[in-house]
Amino acid sequence: MHIVFSSQHQAHGTRPAMPGYPDRYDETPPRVGAILAGLEAAGLGSPVQAVDHGLAPILAVHDAGLIAFLQGAFQGSRAFLPGDSPLWPDGYHAVRGWRRRPAGWQQLAGYYAIDRDCPILAGTWEAAYWSAQAALTAAGLVKAGQRAAYALCRPPGHHASASQYGGYCYLNNAAIAARHLQAGSGARVALVDIDYHHGNGTQEIFYADPTVLTCSLHADPDQEYPTFWGGAAELGDGPGRGYNRNWPLPAGVDDAAYLHALDEAIALVATFQPAFLVIAAGFDLVQGDPSATTTGFRVTVEGLETVGRRLAGLDLPTVIVQEGGYQIDQLGEMAVRFLRPFDAG
Repeated sequence: MHIVFSSQHQAHGTRPAMPGYPDRYDETPPRVGAILAGLEAAGLGSPVQAVDHGLAPILAVHDAGLIAFLQGAFQGSRAFLPGDSPLWPDGYHAVRGWRRRPAGWQQLAGYYAIDRDCPILAGTWEAAYWSAQAALTAAGLVKAGQRAAYALCRPPGHHASASQYGGYCYLNNAAIAARHLQAGSGARVALVDIDYHHGNGTQEIFYADPTVLTCSLHADPDQEYPTFWGGAAELGDGPGRGYNRNWPLPAGVDDAAYLHALDEAIALVATFQPAFLVIAAGFDLVQGDPSATTTGFRVTVEGLETVGRRLAGLDLPTVIVQEGGYQIDQLGEMAVRFLRPFDAG
C-alpha cells in the first residue's frame, strides 16, 4: 500500500503556543513525523511524495472566492499585521444569511471561517494545497487499480465546506479525493468518517448529492465541536435525502458500542454498492485524545484496529485520508493498527 505525504506540510508552522490563540494548539507538524516513523518501523507501505494535480480538482469542490482568500490572505493582511503574525478572524463570524462580502482581510477571515481555530500563516496556503494534492495522488493510485492508498494529509480537511474553513481545516481533502474518483465516470462513492468530531464540511458538500453516501460516527454535537452539525436527523436534501447519515455518540462510548454503530454504517455502504470507499480517518476517537472537551470516547487502539479490519472487509478500492488525532506519542502505533488490514488485503 502506498503512503502519500507532502513535506510541504511543514510550511504551516503551527506550534502549541500560538500568538492570539487562548488554548493549546494541537494540530502541529510533529503529527506527520510521528505517523511516518511508526509506519517505517512497522515496514508498512512505501512512502511517496504527493504529485501536483493543479487547482482544478480543488475548484471542483471549493468556491473560487474561498480559494482566492486563502491564497492571498497572509500577504494581504501584512498591511496591519507585523512580520509573521498569524491572521485570525476578528470577533465576528458571518452567518449564512449575510448579504455582502466585506473588503478587509480580517473581516473576510470572519466571513469565510466558522471559528477561530485556523490561523493563516505565511505557508498555510502552500501546506493546504499540498495536503489536497496528497489526497488526489492517493485517489489517482486507487483509480488506477491500487486496492488501497493512504493520504497522510496535514492540515486535515473534513471541517472545511465548499465556501468556509474551520476546525484546523482549510481544504476538504476527503471530498476532493471523492470527486477525483468520480471524475470522468460519475461513479458512486461511499465516504465514512471515523474522526471524533463530525465531518460537517464533508456533509455540506455532498448534502444534496445521491452519488456520494456520507456516513459519520462522532461525538454528540450537543457535547462537542462542531455543535451546529452532526445530528441524527440530518439526512440530506432533495435528491440527496437519505444519502447522509450521522451517528452522534455520547461521551464514554467503548469499543463494543462504537463497533455496533460502525456495523450499521458498513451495512449501509454495502447496500449502496459504491465503486470506491473514502475513509476520513481521525485517530482522535481513541481514548485520551486532548481534542475532546468532555471525557471523550473509551475506544482503545485495539478497537481502532478492529475498525480498520471491518472497513477493509468491505473489499472496496479505498482511499484513506488522515484527519485528526493529537496524541503524538501514540499516532504511529494508531496508524499501523488501522492501516495494516488494508495492506494485508
